[in-house]
Amino acid sequence: MAIVNISVPDQMKQYIEDRIGEGGYNTTSEYFRDLVREDQKRRAEERLETLLLQGLESPASAWTKDDADYIKKAVRERLAAKQTTP
Repeated sequence: MAIVNISVPDQMKQYIEDRIGEGGYNTTSEYFRDLVREDQKRRAEERLETLLLQGLESPASAWTKDDADYIKKAVRERLAAKQTTP
């Protein structure tokens, strides 16, 4: 695990200590790891929303038999991979 040192104003330090004191976290490190995880999740959701909007704005085309065959093959491959993974 890597070590990261940060500097925060006294008010923020007190806020962090208060949050830890409330019982949601045992250490400052836990608190910051949770903040980073939440930021990662938020950014992933933003990216997904962007991709979904791009998809909605793109021109639609009719499905073909090849499209359906490709999707079926991809699903079968994923299921097979999951079944072989311990």
